[in-house]
Order: sequence, then C-alpha cells, then structure tokens
Amino acid sequence: MIENSVTKQQEVIIKMVLDAWHLKVSQFDKLLVELSDEQLLKEVAPGRNRGIYLLGHLTTLADSIFPLLGFEKQAPHLWKPFVQTSDKDSADVLTVAELRQEWIKVTTMLWEKIAAISSNEWFERHSAISEEDFLKEPHRNKLNIVLSRVSHVDYHLGQIQFLKAR
Repeated sequence: MIENSVTKQQEVIIKMVLDAWHLKVSQFDKLLVELSDEQLLKEVAPGRNRGIYLLGHLTTLADSIFPLLGFEKQAPHLWKPFVQTSDKDSADVLTVAELRQEWIKVTTMLWEKIAAISSNEWFERHSAISEEDFLKEPHRNKLNIVLSRVSHVDYHLGQIQFLKAR
C-alpha cells in the first residue's frame, strides 16, 4: 500500500495558510480588546452593519468551518441571527460580552482542531463536496476552506477598524 505524503512545497503552503488564519484571528482579537462594548454597538459606517453583528457573523463563519473539516459546530445557535438574518432585522440575542466569549470559545477550539489535522488530511475533500466532484476539483479541499475564511475575516476586520474612530 502506498501512503500519501505531502511534498515540502505542500508543507510550506499549509504553513502559509494556517499562519494567515492565525494572524487574522490575532488581529481581530487585538481589535476586540481595543474596542469598547459601546463602540461595538455602533454602525461601522452610516447605514451599515454594527460591530456586534459583525462579531457574531465572524464567530458564526468560524464555527461553520468545524463541520466542513469533520467536526461538530460549537455555536450553532448563532447561525440564524448572524447569517440568515440581516443586522437591521436581527434582535440582539446576545450581549457584546457574551459574543466576545463565543468568539474566544469558537476560535480557541477551532485552532485546537486545526492543529490536530495532519498534513495529508489538509488535501482531502471537505464535507460539502462529493467524492465525484472532488475528483474533478481537488482544490476544493480542507485547506482551501481555511484559506477562504482568511479573506472573509480580513474583509470584516477592515470594516470594524472604522469603529476605532467612532
């Protein structure tokens, strides 16, 4: 039996993606420390989402990585108010302090799960793609899930930065 093994270049790619994830989460953590609860209750710009909504949204999107990697979600109760419902239509289901704790819980557990994934597993299909489709599109793997979420966190991180001046 031939065992799949990753190349040195693939190891570098894995490290780059995971380092990027860790960097963006760390940057968001730092920003959360700098912002008050009152600032997070404000819109990032007139007519745009509030910081609390974006915090809940990013927590939920981080949580959505778990099942794609084969693990159980940690905060499924956040999906409806922070993904399926817009900020303007969403009732505040949690306080800023509670959402801060959810963010820490989800990202800490996610990092633990990510750290336990072997190099070979990163290039396996994620749970949202069929085996047949994965044969045609092998780039739709577990590592690509994390990579796509890096840019998503970065996008909203840029928005939330505006709250520092408000």
